[in-house]
Amino acid sequence: MNLTVNWNIIAPILVIQLILLITALVSLYKTSATRGPKWMWIPIIIFVSIFGPVLYFVIGRKDA
Repeated sequence: MNLTVNWNIIAPILVIQLILLITALVSLYKTSATRGPKWMWIPIIIFVSIFGPVLYFVIGRKDA
C-alpha cells in the first residue's frame, strides 16, 4: 500500500488553520467581553483544530 501525501491539498488547509488560530488568539487577547472565561477558550482554540477558532468567532465573542 503506497501512502503518499498530496501537499497541494494539505498545505492550504494548514495555512488556513494557522491563520485562524493566530487571529482567534489575538482577538481573544484584545477583547474584554467573551461568552465564558478566557482561560476556557484558549484550549478550545488551540486543540480543536480548525473548528476551535471558528467556534470562538461564532459563539465565544460577545457583540460590542
